[in-house]
Amino acid sequence: MRLPLYLRPEAEADLIANRDWYEQRREDLGEEFVTAVADAFNRIANAPEQFAICCRQVRRAKPLRFPYIIYFRVLADRIEVIGILHASRNPRLWQRRI
Repeated sequence: MRLPLYLRPEAEADLIANRDWYEQRREDLGEEFVTAVADAFNRIANAPEQFAICCRQVRRAKPLRFPYIIYFRVLADRIEVIGILHASRNPRLWQRRI
């Protein structure tokens, strides 16, 4: 059964900030980032268990082409996205969110 994907407000803010950063670099690059993240969301929703657990039942997935990590956990009724952060960011940033 496919669970609905829910973005926490912090994750939604991450997505918008990252999209805006890429859009400032090159026109339409921000939308390419959003498309890559949406594709990763589909992979997560279709088979969340395929992604490794990194800490306290939190899993991580990587969008294609961009150096970001999507942190999420599988709950009984939904998949909760905790953050969408650059791979080089300190992991404590997303760990404070759980």
